Amino acid sequence: MKVRAAIAVGAHRPVEIKTLDLAPPGPGEVLVKMKATGLCHSDLGILEGKLGRYSFPLVLGHEGAGIVTKCGPGVSGFSEGDLVIPSALPECGQCQLCLSGKTNLCVRQAMLPPSRLSYEGQTLGAFCGTATFAEYSVITQDRLTKIRPDAPADIVCCIGCGVMTGVGAALKTAQVSPGSSVAVFGLGGIGLSTIQGAKIAGAAKIIGIDINPSRESFARNLGATHFINPKQVEDVVGHIRALTGSLGVDYAFECVGSDVLSRQAVEASNHAWGKCVAVGVTPPGKTLDFNPMSFLTGRTWTGSLLGGERPRSAVPRLVDWYMDGFLKFDDLITHRIGLDDINHGFDMMRSGEAIRSVIVF
Repeated sequence: MKVRAAIAVGAHRPVEIKTLDLAPPGPGEVLVKMKATGLCHSDLGILEGKLGRYSFPLVLGHEGAGIVTKCGPGVSGFSEGDLVIPSALPECGQCQLCLSGKTNLCVRQAMLPPSRLSYEGQTLGAFCGTATFAEYSVITQDRLTKIRPDAPADIVCCIGCGVMTGVGAALKTAQVSPGSSVAVFGLGGIGLSTIQGAKIAGAAKIIGIDINPSRESFARNLGATHFINPKQVEDVVGHIRALTGSLGVDYAFECVGSDVLSRQAVEASNHAWGKCVAVGVTPPGKTLDFNPMSFLTGRTWTGSLLGGERPRSAVPRLVDWYMDGFLKFDDLITHRIGLDDINHGFDMMRSGEAIRSVIVF
């Protein structure tokens, strides 16, 4: 079939809208008609050459929601008409990692299925095996989660990455405790979701840190009790310590992928029991430089890929939380655009004008 899609043709170049050929789903694969997809910083990082070397051309996009229109041979658990959310992380449920109960990783993460997309006879890469920047995409069943049919696709599409990553970082990875203090460095969609996760956990003091002053109102609406603009404070770490009686925060989240902010997060945490969580993706080639004494006294540093959550169990729960009014993230979606406006969407992300832009097909 013919589908329109946004093709990344190279680093530091605008994406191009083309009509592609899409082969039908094979064994274990599902054809999904995309209803909506969010623009994520991971997509932008690839376009700017900051997240390693990718083979171009490829179709980006991994934060979507769509309707099952056809199932390939051997597919179970999905039927035509199901509303589904794809995930960058597969979950086969059979490998040693999936069965361990200790991680959300799966051995199939490094085994991307063959792309079904092509242009003028050339096969195009499908980012994360999802390629949600296309009107239709063929996705393996282990990367899909069925959700309730009444959920609005143009909102819940962001659960598959940004919301799940942030909320999960607070609730699953860090396990923020009631009455605790929290610092969140970087208030994009993931950082703001982390703030909401900390609020749900019952944190008493939640400090949001961002150089964009417009993020303060969003952060406070979602649960932040304090806001720090590093451009207006001489010593960010000292300011955070002053807000917590000099001991530092119980939990610190780095949601940008910055080596500088990672060090600040450690230094701003309690030296005896502070838990520091790396949520943002640090570009390849960057290194983190910490004083070993920072951890000898009891601090910990840990990573949180997709919030440490398993999509098939977390996504339906988060959708229910949203539909029940327990989880609020409508305001995170600041712009709805068409596929033809995708480059403008990335421009708004670069400038900080948008928190999350969503393409509505």
